[in-house]
Amino acid sequence: MRRVGSVGPSRAGTPLYERDHEVAAAREAVEALCNRPADSGGPRGGLLFLSGAAGLGKTTLLAEIRGMAAARGCTVLSARGSEQEHTVPFHVVRQLLQPVLASCTEAERREIFGGWYEIAGPAVGLFAQQAGTAVPDPQGVRDGLDWVLTQLAVRRAPIITVVDDAHWGDAESLTWLATFAVRVQDLPVLIVLGYRPDELPAEAAAFRELVGGRGSHPISLRALSPESVAKLVRGVLGPDADDPFCRECWAVTGGNPYETVELVAKIQDRGLTPSEESAHLLRDLGASSRGTGLVKRLERLGNRAVRLAWAAAVLGTEISPELAASVAGLPPAEAQDATDTLRVARILTGTRTLEFVHPLIATAVYRAIPPAMRTAIHGQAASAVTDAGLNITVAARHLLETHPGNDPQTVEQLRAAARENLRQGAPDAARRCLERALREPPPPEERAAVLYELGCSALLTSPATTVNHLSAALELPDLDPTLREDATFRLAQALAHNDQLGEAAAVVGAEAAHARTSGARLRLQAAHHLWRVFDAREVQAPVRSRRLARLAEHLSGQNPGEKALLCLRTWDATLRSEPAEHALAVATRAVGLSYTDPDWGFELPSITALGYMYADECDRAEELFSSAIAECQQVGWSGAHLSFGFSLLGLVHFRRGLLVEAERCAREAVRLADRVGPRLPAKWYAVGLLLDVLLSRGHFEEALNVAETHDFAPPYPNAVVFPDPQTLYGRLLLVRGRRREAIAQLTAAGERLEAKGILNPTWCPWAGHLALALAPEDPAGARALAAQTLRRAERYGTPTAKGEALCFSAAVSEDGDTMALLERAVETLRKSPNQYLYAEALVDFAIGLRRCGRADRAAELLFEGADLAERCGAEHLAARAQAEIAAAGLRSSELRISAQREERTAEPGRADTEELRH
Repeated sequence: MRRVGSVGPSRAGTPLYERDHEVAAAREAVEALCNRPADSGGPRGGLLFLSGAAGLGKTTLLAEIRGMAAARGCTVLSARGSEQEHTVPFHVVRQLLQPVLASCTEAERREIFGGWYEIAGPAVGLFAQQAGTAVPDPQGVRDGLDWVLTQLAVRRAPIITVVDDAHWGDAESLTWLATFAVRVQDLPVLIVLGYRPDELPAEAAAFRELVGGRGSHPISLRALSPESVAKLVRGVLGPDADDPFCRECWAVTGGNPYETVELVAKIQDRGLTPSEESAHLLRDLGASSRGTGLVKRLERLGNRAVRLAWAAAVLGTEISPELAASVAGLPPAEAQDATDTLRVARILTGTRTLEFVHPLIATAVYRAIPPAMRTAIHGQAASAVTDAGLNITVAARHLLETHPGNDPQTVEQLRAAARENLRQGAPDAARRCLERALREPPPPEERAAVLYELGCSALLTSPATTVNHLSAALELPDLDPTLREDATFRLAQALAHNDQLGEAAAVVGAEAAHARTSGARLRLQAAHHLWRVFDAREVQAPVRSRRLARLAEHLSGQNPGEKALLCLRTWDATLRSEPAEHALAVATRAVGLSYTDPDWGFELPSITALGYMYADECDRAEELFSSAIAECQQVGWSGAHLSFGFSLLGLVHFRRGLLVEAERCAREAVRLADRVGPRLPAKWYAVGLLLDVLLSRGHFEEALNVAETHDFAPPYPNAVVFPDPQTLYGRLLLVRGRRREAIAQLTAAGERLEAKGILNPTWCPWAGHLALALAPEDPAGARALAAQTLRRAERYGTPTAKGEALCFSAAVSEDGDTMALLERAVETLRKSPNQYLYAEALVDFAIGLRRCGRADRAAELLFEGADLAERCGAEHLAARAQAEIAAAGLRSSELRISAQREERTAEPGRADTEELRH
């Protein structure tokens, strides 16, 4: 038999029985948070989960924990999920943060939010975002909330965050809590959650994983034993309560603490003698605390009490008495009498703000409302909260529960709520509002606009859904030309995001032919060329390139549509290996598009910056990509766009040969891409860059592990990605020693890129790596490939392209040509921004010189190459150079290099990833 726990009142005034273990665990967590010594790193947070069915005492234990925390001087943030309000985005977040932020001045709030004020402020309810501003992505809002709670922890530590009925929390809040929870070990924050395990929402996958994961150890509450129920009964009714009576109390309630307390209260109200003679009355009495029994008890309280209880059940939590009276249709005096009656009956509690005594009561009352009446009350509640000046999203929660009524005003309210949800970073909530607006239905002339808004709301979260809605909008007759243009443009974006780039290009291409204005035509043509450029399976690339060149030839870049086409022309010229100065001349007219422009997005200004990078203008490219990252962070884009930003900035570092800096950016890009999803373009870019960097640094085993971890293998995406994944996969096969498979992959990559018209060897050196793989068995074929690469590089004309091609040629050349090619490579790469390629050429040339007997010059170049390799972070190359130095007996230089390494290690490090992010 279980030991009966200590009997005594909790801080909430409710006796606690058989909860010694739970209270001890809570006290230990609070003490660990408050008492961690400074020499051990200061306060350390954690997670505490209380799991159990309804009525087992989670709320009482959470009240006890809040009391413990307050007694220790902790800042307590508290919230409660609501069965009726779980569709209101960030409802739990607002309960947690609004009270503590309300005590701050406006200046203090802005200081706490920092750069996240405009991004996360609307989600917290501080203000409504202005129309026309960039919509933050959900991940950006979550990052902003992370920052806010971290700053509060710095200012008001330690902090205890308590969420009751978390199973009824809104999806946006639960997802944030789940992602923030992984950080609490490093912060003075304790997160305490109470929830019913069988009612966790399926849509909050991250939260389910948090509380049900391998590292999670929820404290499961159990029903009370007969002994504890007897103690509880006698503690209220007196010691004369006999054993049969107490035993029947346990049998009636099943040891459920809430039902036991309610039963004892009703026994007191009825004046029953706690003896065996009264025990037969307990079952009916207990039934009045739940389900139909509770409903019948409520009905006996009178019509006014029923109406007020129904209104309160529809309104949810934190109920305003005035609002409840309005929804119930009761004058103030009658509403007050009804409220008093419900308090006495232990159905409602509170004065300024009302709430149900227990969620079980709220659920029973809500479900007892006749369906037609419940729908009507929701409609009345929507009007009441609108008249009270509450946020439109609160009214929308009620409108979602009403029946369609062909009401244009309802449609407009739901559309307004959807716009507000999007500005808060809650696209799923926006989608629900617009789906309901569509069922109203909207007036025929507004239906296409609603479909368009519905499609756009799902663009980032469900491109396939967007395709369906926008296609339906475009099928409607007499569509407004501007709306048709916008819907077609967004449809192409959705198709592209769904990896259907060919279809995306076809859709806008067909619409461009029917555009009514030159501006519309230019916009659609630019979109057509954009998705053709990024379609890896395009079959008419030369035709498209010629058409694009003609379109862009006389454009000055005076408006966004012209700049878009010039961006594409810059990129096309780069890929086709046209002379670099041609691409740069176009790029100067293309610069100026915003990276967060709602029309053109991130891709177009990025490819212009890449045009500068491949043309060896790395300073300009770095400047542009740094601006891109700052712009994305400013508007709260923390998902795929920011991952792309770090990938491309890392690519600039890589093109400079700064391998350590490139790896930092690549790892941050991978981290951000992991939050978006597997095998999406952002992930291919980030992982591909990381693999390229690791191979250059000589970290071959780590590269193979990264590829396996992130499933970097066929099938490849339909979109053009760089570094080209098939080429990179071929190089990984070479590292594994699977040369024939590598040759097959590299050959296939070359055939695909040639068909696409991508001829620039500095963009993708597939031919050089294939030449290296072929050289042992087919040296003539290898030399032919290398020669072709060199010709194309010379046409492009940059030192990096020519120098790298010369190195490939030297590696597969006949012995008599090797040194001359290497010498040309060294002289060419000396002018290149790519320090790694220059270091590699130096080392190769120096080794060749030493073997030719020219030891003096070889030593000088080895010193320079080894030092430069060290500075680049190319450990494998540096080790090869040092081995050659040692073999030549040049010990002093080895010591010199070691000393330089130690000196650099002692210098302050560069900005780490977190500094890059913020």
